[in-house]
Amino acid sequence: MDKMIDDLQLILDTGIIAIVRVASASDAIEVCGAVARGGVKTIEVTMTVPGAIDAIKEFKQRAEDDVLLGAGTVLDSETARIVILNGADFIVSPNLNIDVIRMAHRYGKIVIPGTFTPTEILAAWDAGADIVKVFPAGVVGPQYLRDIKGPLPQIRLTPTGGVTLENTPEFIRAGASCVSVATSLVDKNAIADKKFDVITEKARQFIEAVKAGRSS
Repeated sequence: MDKMIDDLQLILDTGIIAIVRVASASDAIEVCGAVARGGVKTIEVTMTVPGAIDAIKEFKQRAEDDVLLGAGTVLDSETARIVILNGADFIVSPNLNIDVIRMAHRYGKIVIPGTFTPTEILAAWDAGADIVKVFPAGVVGPQYLRDIKGPLPQIRLTPTGGVTLENTPEFIRAGASCVSVATSLVDKNAIADKKFDVITEKARQFIEAVKAGRSS
């Protein structure tokens, strides 16, 4: 339980979850390393990546101790259990599945279910979500989070979908505990050209964008 508390604090302190949704396990491993070098220490490899479980296992073996590697797009409790047994530090879903929350907590892992409406957000929190994912956040923007946080200030929220360098500070100011970032950070052209230093630099820029949001 102490590790779970420490892991949650690392996610909140970092302020960013990098979402790695790429074409292969080898690309996922390279991207995870590039993101971590840029200071983003909480990384989600989605289960849509071919060989995602192998990528999680391999990267966990080489990663520094202060890097958390989660599994994303986890749709059921069976998958949650498999990825946890293969090293996943946290579980992320695009939807709300109570059984996934229970399975993650059975193994002492952080769980971040996906929601959209106020009813779903509160249901996820009441079911034990450690952070609640608001998805797709890009269609409603930071003001939606601000409106949700009014009556529900106790809920930790992470906007996902449509999060960019430009709107990250505003999402943070609107009440996001952290932001979850995919294509704006994991640049597909950089991956195709094997220019992983570009992704490292973008990770650094997102760290600064979170700091800007928190300092204002």
